Amino acid sequence: MNYESRKYVLIAGVLFISIVFILRLFWIQVVDGKWKAEAANMAERKVTVYPSRGLIYDREERLLVANTPVYDLMVVPKEVEPFDTINLCQLIGVPEPEFRKRLEEAARYSRYKPSIIEKQIPADQYAAISVHLHKYPGFYGQSRTLRTYPPHAAAHLLGYLSEVNAKKVEEDPYYRAGDVIGVGGLEQYYEKEMRGRRGVSYVLVDVHNNQKGSFKEGMYDTLAVEGKDLFTGIDLDMQRLGEQLMVNKKGSIVALDPRTGEILCLVSSPTYDPELLVGRVRNTNYGVLQRDPIKPLFDRALQAQYPPGSIYKIVQSLIALDEGVITPNTGFACQKSLVGCHNHPNAGDIIHAIQYSCNPYFYQVFKRIVEQDKDPKNRFKDAAIGLTEWHRYMLTFGLGQRLPIDLPSAKGGNIPDAAYYDRKYGKEAWAFSTIYSVSIGQGEVLVAPLQMANLAAIFANKGWYYDPHVVRAIGHPDSLQQKYQQKHLTGVDPKWYDYIQEGMRRVVEEPGGTARSARIKDITVCGKTGTAENPHGQDHAVFVCFAPMEDPKIAMAVYVENSGFGGTWAAPIASLLIEQYLTDTITRPDVVKRMLEADLIAKEATFVKKAKPKRQRR
Repeated sequence: MNYESRKYVLIAGVLFISIVFILRLFWIQVVDGKWKAEAANMAERKVTVYPSRGLIYDREERLLVANTPVYDLMVVPKEVEPFDTINLCQLIGVPEPEFRKRLEEAARYSRYKPSIIEKQIPADQYAAISVHLHKYPGFYGQSRTLRTYPPHAAAHLLGYLSEVNAKKVEEDPYYRAGDVIGVGGLEQYYEKEMRGRRGVSYVLVDVHNNQKGSFKEGMYDTLAVEGKDLFTGIDLDMQRLGEQLMVNKKGSIVALDPRTGEILCLVSSPTYDPELLVGRVRNTNYGVLQRDPIKPLFDRALQAQYPPGSIYKIVQSLIALDEGVITPNTGFACQKSLVGCHNHPNAGDIIHAIQYSCNPYFYQVFKRIVEQDKDPKNRFKDAAIGLTEWHRYMLTFGLGQRLPIDLPSAKGGNIPDAAYYDRKYGKEAWAFSTIYSVSIGQGEVLVAPLQMANLAAIFANKGWYYDPHVVRAIGHPDSLQQKYQQKHLTGVDPKWYDYIQEGMRRVVEEPGGTARSARIKDITVCGKTGTAENPHGQDHAVFVCFAPMEDPKIAMAVYVENSGFGGTWAAPIASLLIEQYLTDTITRPDVVKRMLEADLIAKEATFVKKAKPKRQRR
């Protein structure tokens, strides 16, 4: 075989094929005008594919937050040709001067990259716009989703979406100008889980703005990844009822399942419809809400800090019992010269002291905790030693620190220690007589309502709790969050809680108890009222409770600001919610009616107006 001749055959074949390709390209590009015209009429467009944001469900998998489709009207300045500006402005509902301003800003940003001309156009409105877009080269629609809140409830708990600011764009490379991000509530805390991941689609469009298919059959496209859904422990029926009962009242409700730490309802009042902070009206409505003097944007359940009042007496009891400075049968006379108190029989033991909520009794209890003669030669040092040990106990109850709930902006209150009083009064310049108001939950002690609900769970569980949390699972109902399954112990011997629970039962169930208005037929409720002093008006009403006593399934704290005694408003509200949660019904419509009709905000304004001259005379 002549291998030399084969070489020439191969070279000839390659040359022939090359000549064919060259001639064909010459024909397409020079001779045949059809291909040239087609290329001129086609353009490649990069379209961002926004993922569907994760949904939020209640404990029965009812939707709390859903998505609805909207469209952004985009523009690529380089592709824009002369068009009827007035007609397009009328079509999208934007004033012509504002439209021209946006178009100029888009051109300054980039003539080749797309910019948003009008954002978040509802689907029905965009449908009417899209049929005319072929008249406006360079303009096209880009789909995304907008949040919607079917129950119109739980605004503070859920949060909202807002456009990212320039600082966030600089800090996090994921975000671009025009993107939205979670603000407040679950939307903020679980932003990374719910936002998903953007995709990109490259499409070919003709001169009439019509899509002609994928660029290179989607070779360079990337799929968007949907955000993960959140499955919460919220009971929607309970949340709605709580918000209704708190209408025209300032305060909060926090209820949780003591067995798991799952939040059942979280109400901050006054509240607002979360739909007000959706879409193009968000900025206007936010300004209105922000200027409202009753502060509907303020989350009282997590951020308000109050003196705990008489609720605190239960914790004082447990510490004193565990320290051995009192026994369950220790009694003290109701000596009002020590600290003021209401009229009731003397408390001969700890159970009756809790039932009657005797101030002088717990004055003596706290005194014994602080003054234990551990340094008998120096009463100031002795007080510091006692208070330091007391403070250690308090921290184990989740007080004086932020509870690690899966919501932003929760406050931790204040539990003063020896160093605190050293700074305030000077070292070795204070003793029990300086700080005795702490004994009944006043003075420098501050707690958030969330912490009080967690205390109720500790009382129900006889000394332990799980971190309170809203979301039980992410992505799938069975994907439980492991980080919220660590049990925290208070260190107080569980045997002492039997006395506490009996005292709390008597508060509700027995004559002489301060929360008889919280009784529910066939359900044993354990509770404790409190009246937190308010230097600016009428005192705040407080009530913590759990039920049923035999097998606690719900623990709760209710704060009603400027309403006086805890048994008048806070206790009835709590009992209605317990009944609804445990039995799916309410048997006391008269109580519901009284709660719904009460306008304590108007009453507060009247009280403050009348009280002003009196305060000025002091």
